Amino acid sequence: MVTGTWPKTSMALPFIGMLLVISLDYFSNSAVTVEPALTAVPALAAVVSRRTWYPLLVGLFTEGASFLMAAYNDVLGQSVHTATVFAIALVAAIGWVSATLRVRQEQALADAQLVAEIARRVLLRSVPDRVGSVRAAVHYAAAAEHASIGGDLYEVVNTRHGVRAVVGDVRGKGLAAVETAAAVLGAFREAAHQEPALDRVAGWLAVSLDRALHENDHPGVEEEFVTLVLIGVCPDGTAEIVNCGHPAPLLLRTGQAPQPLELPETVPPLGVLDPADVRPPVQRLRVEPGDRVLLYTDGVIEARDHRGAFYPLAERLPYCAVGGPVEVLRRLHDDVVRHVGRKLGDDAAMLLLQYEPVFPQQTQLRSAARGTPAPPAEPVTRT
Repeated sequence: MVTGTWPKTSMALPFIGMLLVISLDYFSNSAVTVEPALTAVPALAAVVSRRTWYPLLVGLFTEGASFLMAAYNDVLGQSVHTATVFAIALVAAIGWVSATLRVRQEQALADAQLVAEIARRVLLRSVPDRVGSVRAAVHYAAAAEHASIGGDLYEVVNTRHGVRAVVGDVRGKGLAAVETAAAVLGAFREAAHQEPALDRVAGWLAVSLDRALHENDHPGVEEEFVTLVLIGVCPDGTAEIVNCGHPAPLLLRTGQAPQPLELPETVPPLGVLDPADVRPPVQRLRVEPGDRVLLYTDGVIEARDHRGAFYPLAERLPYCAVGGPVEVLRRLHDDVVRHVGRKLGDDAAMLLLQYEPVFPQQTQLRSAARGTPAPPAEPVTRT
């Protein structure tokens, strides 16, 4: 049940207003009665309370106060008293109707929010603190008012090929974007376990997306596309990244400025090319224990302040990178909101992966045996 915004003590306000009107009439030396002002009392009752019976109850007390004031002022037989009595009854009835409709609307909104939350939990599942060799955290904020889900998507799974994650952004908003995101996530959850090559996972997603759009007679199918970035992290610290038209992830390494993990050649989003032509290059790099990779959607970097300046994610990330992944994303989101000064105007998703192997000493020994000390993020291998 949706709770009202007024505290319970506010239910006394109509009676306080009634006493003020009575006091004003009693202590006033004017020959003009202020009895018509009582009509505002049941209207105030309908505003401050969600209980549908409250305007009627206050209306009864107000009618009694009206008769007392009319008797005191000796105007019981005058039209001003008769008009006030009818006005109080009418306002109380209108207050009852408006309170009833408001409660129904709030209940409908609560039901819709519950359905949206259930859909979010099914589609965008919660990410555990540890997944295989990484610690993970996610923060998602939907732009639609009262909604918990939009066109952004994310997922992290632990497979026999290592930890694999995806962050993506569906073109558009609304139910169509949610349907497209569901198709992509469903395909990723299957392909991440089945395909040993990360670029083949992207190809699988392209085929599934194309099939879902055409089978469901999706409106605007020719203009639909999804930007996404895939990342895989093996227990030994080998990381792979595939980017399909998405903002480049940021590598945050202790003592270094955040590095964008960009490819020298751009790849269109899924849905632009024929699925058979989707062969994205694979970027490979080494990550060491404590390295963090931030994946995000454009709702973060395209957040503007009142002057129209975009949020400088790469500059602000080091100041927010204190504590665990959950704390980092919470600070980062709060910083974005402060930059904008209001609710974000676009869906915004952030996924932070921190490489922490279960046995980091063994990983370091294997790296030393291979003669591969902690390299920078620049080396790129394309397949």
